[in-house]
Amino acid sequence: MTNETVLQGLPAQVNGQCRVLVLGSMPGMASLQAARYYAHPRNRFWPLMGALCGFDPQLDYAQRMARLQAAGIGLWDVIGRCRRRGSLDAAIVRGSETANPLPALVADLSHLRAIACNGAAAAQAFARHLHPALPAGHGLTLLALPSTSPANAAWSFERLLGEWARLSPWLPAAEHSVS
Repeated sequence: MTNETVLQGLPAQVNGQCRVLVLGSMPGMASLQAARYYAHPRNRFWPLMGALCGFDPQLDYAQRMARLQAAGIGLWDVIGRCRRRGSLDAAIVRGSETANPLPALVADLSHLRAIACNGAAAAQAFARHLHPALPAGHGLTLLALPSTSPANAAWSFERLLGEWARLSPWLPAAEHSVS
């Protein structure tokens, strides 16, 4: 293996009832190797989603994905393919990124109301690659949320939960209790 690896991302995990699309930048090595979103054991994504959507974050992956989709949340990444040295977003080789075809996906999601970027790198990649391709007057709320990555250790779980609770308007009321 060379110092710089060409990586292919994971497929979108959405259904026709998706109201919120959470976008990462590009999955880390643990996620790519497991072929599962947010697979790093210290990533706080699943505990946050469990708290917001009312499910046990220790469920097996298929059950977590089913609960997420039942709550109207879909997952994908801004970047579909890139070169990267290591697992961190900062290691993505600028200019090597190929964006996922998000405008086409967004056009197919009639219930979509919000796009939430998981971390600054995802928000920056979205602004660079995809936001200009969305149709004018798309009516979507765009949220830049703090990263759930263990590299974002400065944010406590409680502080992350407070920010990620901004998704609450699009979640079924019976499923979340964070205000």
